[in-house]
Formats: sequence, structure tokens, C-alpha cells
Amino acid sequence: MNSYYLRKSIRTLPGKVIKLVPVPEPEITSGFGTRSEAGEICRARGFSRVLLVTDTTLSSLGYDAKVMDSFKTAGIECRKFDKISTEPTCKIIEEGRRAALEINADCIVGLGGGSVMDSSKMIAATVRYKSIPVSRLSLKFLITKGKTLPLITIPSTAGTGAEMTIAAVITNTKKHTKASTVIVGLNVTDVILDSELMLKMPRHVTAACGIDALSHGIEGIVSSVSSNLDDIRKSYECVKLVLENLPKVLENPDDIEARQRMCLAANYGGNAINRQLCGYIHAFAHSIGAKYHIPHGNTIAMCLLPVIEAEMPYCIDKLAQAAQHCSLHQGPDSRSAAEKMINAFAELIQTCAFKPHEPIPENDMNELTKMINADSINYSAPVTFKDEEIKTILRKI
Repeated sequence: MNSYYLRKSIRTLPGKVIKLVPVPEPEITSGFGTRSEAGEICRARGFSRVLLVTDTTLSSLGYDAKVMDSFKTAGIECRKFDKISTEPTCKIIEEGRRAALEINADCIVGLGGGSVMDSSKMIAATVRYKSIPVSRLSLKFLITKGKTLPLITIPSTAGTGAEMTIAAVITNTKKHTKASTVIVGLNVTDVILDSELMLKMPRHVTAACGIDALSHGIEGIVSSVSSNLDDIRKSYECVKLVLENLPKVLENPDDIEARQRMCLAANYGGNAINRQLCGYIHAFAHSIGAKYHIPHGNTIAMCLLPVIEAEMPYCIDKLAQAAQHCSLHQGPDSRSAAEKMINAFAELIQTCAFKPHEPIPENDMNELTKMINADSINYSAPVTFKDEEIKTILRKI
């Protein structure tokens, strides 16, 4: 069977599968400095031995101090594991699992960006299989015994939504492969959204994270997965919050209220990933990022407009409804509303002022097209693109 027709025939399958996977419904604690409440949250839930997973940078800057102090005040035994420095590997997960087992941890607390979140989730899951090497647990679906160890997440960036997503990306350095694992039974009990962690974030990182969150909301809106009204509302709100607040934090990094709303936007984006999956924006961004070693947020910014413009004929009504939700358009003209929505995306990306990249060489088109096709079958885009359509989009990128 032709690759296009195969991909088209199974396009709705990932959306049906994801509905069978239970997703976390954590309590949200939100506000400036709220990471200092971690100890009391643990005490209230009956946890007494915690492994704090964080990264070397946050630890060296002392951003974990309030969390550690809160554990001490609450009488919680804590061990810190701060060896996360890059994308999580099987070796790092093994070390983190060993640390959790050594203190007989009854809870994992993750403090950091996407890599820390993914590491924390994998540690919480693989503790249930302490005698099996992590490399053998890096499966498409990791089904835990009952649930994972309870997990409290404190994201230090407002973008990935990884604080509650059921997937974790892990690198197998021996095989030189990187794969996403869906953790069935992920037990995130609490998410703490603390804007204080983001005040000193460099402008380009703030922009990249914000555009990543925006893409999650957009892909949730145009997804082919049937969703309930609350999930649809959260995807709309994700887009609205980013459009309204990302320019504010780029202009004034100390705008605490706008920072806090960006935290909420990213969290809603994580909900979209769990409930509605990603789409072609991420399939293109993943492939281009892997090929040319470009940071994820930058590739999202490169791909967002060309992809959504190509998808627009298949999701005009959804984009129009988003425009109305964002107060960008009122009236029955769906095409005009959808175009205003896309124009708002374009203006925001221009405000972010990402550095331009070289055009994609024609010699790379076939390879990238295969990579995009392979990645896209995991998602729920509103359309299946043919190879030539993919190459047309790549030329626009």
C-alpha cells in the first residue's frame, strides 16, 4: 500500500488509542513562590520520604532551597538528585531510580524544565520494575504495576506542559536512539506553578517556551480527536493566554501576573497533548530539529505558520471559533476569522524576534519527508499530507 494511503487510513487511530490511556488529574497550586508549599503538600498527602529530582543549573543557583526548606519544616525526609544536565538518558534514569530505592522514597518531586520532568516521570515509573534495566523499559507504552510512584511536579519553564503529560522522551546512548514512552498509570498528584522560577529566564528562552505552549493549544484545537467541552476550552484558553501574555513578559520580564498566566497556558497545553495529541507542527519541528540540531522552540516557531496555513482549508471552522474566543473576530465569516487567527500567530512570532535560519536544502527534502511521515502517524492532525505537500511546506519553512 502507498505510504500516503496507509497513513491516511490510520490517521484517527492514535486519537482512539490515547482515549484508552488514563491521564493524571493533579491538584494545581499556583502563584509566585508557591514551591515553598511542597513540603506541606507532601505532609498532607502522607508522604514522608521524598526524592527531589532537579538539574545542575537550578541546584547551583539555589532555586531548590525553598523546596528543601519546606521539606525540613514539614518533617519530610528528602534526598536530592541533581544530576540532570541534558536530555534524560537510560543511565541517568538508572541512577535516579537507585537513589529513590536507597531511601525507600514514597514520592518523587520534580523541579525543573522538560528534561527534569521526563526524568522524574521515568524514575517514578521504573521504580516499580527495580530489577529490569531502564533500557528494556524504554517502550512505546510502559504499563506500570498499578500506578507509578506518586509524583509532584514543579516546572521551571512555561512551555512544554511536561509537568502533567503522560509521555517522556528518553535517549538510549548505546543505541544512539531517542524515543518517546507513554507511561500508562502515571500518578501526578500535584502540580505547582511558580512564576518566580522564570523571572530571570533569558528573553529567547521565554519566547521559545511560549511559542511551544502556543503550538500545543493550536494543535489541540485543530485535532481530529473528539474532545469534551472542558478540554476544548482549555486549548482555546491556552492560545488566548499566550497571545495576550507572551508579549507582556517579553517587554517586561518582571510582570509576575503575566508570567503566572503563561504558566497556566503551558499547563493547558500539556492537557491538550494528553487529550488531543500533537500534529504536523510537531512532526515537522521534531524532524528539522533532529536533522539540524536546532532547539525545539525555535523549530516550532519556524514551522507553525507554514503548517497551519496548509491545514487551514481542513479546519477553518475550528480556527474561526478560536478567533472568536480570543476576541479577534465576531461574525459569520469563518474564513476571515481563521485568517485573523493566523495573522495573530504571525504577529506574535515576529514579536519574539527569533533568529532566521538558512533555507532547507533540496537535497534534504526526501529524508525529511520520510522523517515527518514517520513522526506524524503518532498524532491527530486534521489532514494527511502527501509527500509533495510536505515538500512544499518545507520550502516555505
